[in-house]
Amino acid sequence: METLGGARPKVLCTRHLPDAVLARLAAAVDLDWQRADTPLSREELLRRVAPVEGLVVMPGETVDAELLDAAPHLRAVATVSVGYDHVDVAECTRRAVAVGNTPGVLTDATADLTIALLLGVARRLVEAHEAVVTGRWPAWDPNFMLGRDLVGATLGIVGLGRIGTAVATRARAFKMEIVATARRPRAVEGVRIVDLDELLARSDFVSLHVALAPETRHLIGAAQLARMRPDAVLINTARGAVVDQAALTAALQSGTIAGAGLDVFEEEPIAPDDPLCRLQNCLVLPHIGSATARTRVAMADLAVDNLLAALGGAPMPNPVVARP
Repeated sequence: METLGGARPKVLCTRHLPDAVLARLAAAVDLDWQRADTPLSREELLRRVAPVEGLVVMPGETVDAELLDAAPHLRAVATVSVGYDHVDVAECTRRAVAVGNTPGVLTDATADLTIALLLGVARRLVEAHEAVVTGRWPAWDPNFMLGRDLVGATLGIVGLGRIGTAVATRARAFKMEIVATARRPRAVEGVRIVDLDELLARSDFVSLHVALAPETRHLIGAAQLARMRPDAVLINTARGAVVDQAALTAALQSGTIAGAGLDVFEEEPIAPDDPLCRLQNCLVLPHIGSATARTRVAMADLAVDNLLAALGGAPMPNPVVARP
């Protein structure tokens, strides 16, 4: 793979990918990567991106007009994520910069974590763990740490794409009734398609699986939370800004809904003193939906596939196309 003048294309990778994936990338390009465990500062990113033709980024690292101005030779951006709201795809397209993401490979890991959050909140696992390790476990008591059953409960899935469908498959094993919203009509065994208002009103658990776009930003706000049942639980493993975080905090504090399980937040990392971190009815995780060793290697491999294809003049295996 050569650029004009015969040199290998310069590529910046903003974090340390799995060693085997990084070695594959380094064998094909002139690679610069962040060797520390901490992310690059914005200032450092803008400085190091100046000579590169390819860029591998992570969620939370913004690729916008400012960065594109700082990288006049840039031809391809590969994000190690299925979400791409941190990349201005329209501006990249306008400047003939290809963009690719990593869908599909993280479906099972994220669906598994969704079920873990459902169980964690329903069965009060964090509270129960803390009771044991802090010596607050009394003699066996039939009323101690009573939780919720999944069997027979109604699960509302907002967004019946790959991950939403995988969650539905798992939920059927718990004999849950499943309703869902879907942008495009589709038939999934055991799932009934409804509108969002009906889903919110009838579900014991509401799980979010939509991409972040202008029309889904704060899709769940104060009005939607008020439509949910007071004993309902909200699960979010999609994108933090799909939920109005301030409205959710107020709903949890006031008892508008019973609980929440969150892997994503409007601002990440969430501050330890955020009210959500202090609520017993809210289980918070550090954006680990895809965090299995096998999945993260697959994501990194797919991102490298995207980048090398574009730098070689071929279509990306998983391109992101600007919305009309």
